[in-house]
Amino acid sequence: MTPDPPSHAAGGTPDEPPVPEPSHAEQARTLVARAHEGALGTLSNRVAGSPFVSLAPYAEEPVGHVLLLVSDLAVHTRNVNHDPRASLLVREPDVGERDALGLGRVTLMGSVTAVSGGDEEEVRARYLERHPNARYWVDYPDFSFRRLEVDDVYFVGGFGVMGWVTGESYRQARPDPLMHTAEGIIQHVNEDHPDALRLLAVDAGIEEAEEARMTRVDRLGFHLRVRTPDRVRGLRLPFPEESRTPDAVRQAMVAMVRRARR
Repeated sequence: MTPDPPSHAAGGTPDEPPVPEPSHAEQARTLVARAHEGALGTLSNRVAGSPFVSLAPYAEEPVGHVLLLVSDLAVHTRNVNHDPRASLLVREPDVGERDALGLGRVTLMGSVTAVSGGDEEEVRARYLERHPNARYWVDYPDFSFRRLEVDDVYFVGGFGVMGWVTGESYRQARPDPLMHTAEGIIQHVNEDHPDALRLLAVDAGIEEAEEARMTRVDRLGFHLRVRTPDRVRGLRLPFPEESRTPDAVRQAMVAMVRRARR
């Protein structure tokens, strides 16, 4: 399946095209694929119609649906047995430098269904790969696997970046190829190349930049958090070409810094 075409970051001028970045669907899939747990919202059976939220470790299927291992004793299990409608909120890890409302998050909405016997072995393996400690209780008789079938998605990428994503677009999208290496790339660049980041911010038009730090990176580019004397600004910069590996990112950034120095 083909992912949605890239969306565009805010910014740019009438004379400059907006900076490309992955679609909301791809960003949502990436966030869910990186995380391990979320807040599961179900409809209370005890207090009819009231929302009930609980912590839910999960695993993701290739088609985008979410796998849950639940106990018959859990309140959320009794809730979905009565009404299968549910949602799962997953948020970007807190790196300690940004306001919580500036972090990415996604809400998956759909219905919780039982996993059939034919799928159980594959589901079990996928879930235990993500949560190996669950092997200590996965075979207890009161535990079973459920599937949150995603019908609709709401994505928030930070301040001013938000929108609905159809279930079909979400399922067709694929996580960013840098998903598992992004954290290491960000840490390396921020620790070893702060002057290069500031140079890129100045070259992009923020001449008063005092400091710049990378906050996100994907195959199409990266985000900077730029500090100036009077405020903090966000900046999205594109790679010269799509970069799907850490080495490709390194080469792209070297080329960008060389160009900025010229």
